[in-house]
Amino acid sequence: MEYSIQETARAAGVTSRTLRHYDDIGLVTPSRVGGNGYRYYDDRSLVRLQRVLLLRELGLGLEAIGQVLAAQDAQSADSAGDPAAAEARILTAHLDLLRQEQGRIAAQIGSVERTIAALRRPLSGETSHTTEREDLMSENMFEGFDHTQYREEVEQRWGADAYAKSDRWWRGLGEEGRAEWQRRVAQLSADWSAAAERGEDPESPAAQDLARRHVEWLRGAPGTPAAEAGGDVAGYVLGLAEMYVADERFAANYGGVEGAAFVRDSLRAYVERELRA
Repeated sequence: MEYSIQETARAAGVTSRTLRHYDDIGLVTPSRVGGNGYRYYDDRSLVRLQRVLLLRELGLGLEAIGQVLAAQDAQSADSAGDPAAAEARILTAHLDLLRQEQGRIAAQIGSVERTIAALRRPLSGETSHTTEREDLMSENMFEGFDHTQYREEVEQRWGADAYAKSDRWWRGLGEEGRAEWQRRVAQLSADWSAAAERGEDPESPAAQDLARRHVEWLRGAPGTPAAEAGGDVAGYVLGLAEMYVADERFAANYGGVEGAAFVRDSLRAYVERELRA
């Protein structure tokens, strides 16, 4: 069977733009293109798309995914036998990686469950706050968590002082403040994705209003060049805009690489019009 690009996108949880981009860069080629220009995908194409999405979920960028697929394809071509069997071997390797990730998540779930149980456990006798905290620590409450991942990345990109300031600000927001900030970020990302799906021009009033909101959001986070007096706001915004496209983790916030490219182009136009005018 073959499936249209819309059916494939809906089933895979991606956008048609993403599938067209994957085709353009050679990651997932449709089984055929109709006379009307519509792309269609057969079972083999769907299996390859699944491999791409699995690698993306594991944190690989599109260039790295292409390299992995090319190596796997070469290995399959060199081995005699049924092509379906070769695909099954490749997916088995992916399955091993997913099971490793499953184990990590299971460890996180277990640590949170133990923490909840410890918090609900009745205290016996006179127990100090310090002792109670030590009891929580004994529950392995941090098992499965990697707290240094983003800290190290931020410090490498913008310095330890930037991380420290942002961390103090984030902790000082309190639970309600953090929830409101996350709601605001989620709404901004959703509005960007919707504008990209509508095919807005990056220089249109709607896109430029989103760019203004985006820059205001960046200026609200202490420790960044956008928030510091005398900071290179324009350079910082342009650098982030490029990173949204280059880093698949950020591109996912805007519906994929094409959505991120729309955000980048809109921010570029805003910087030239408002910050460098």
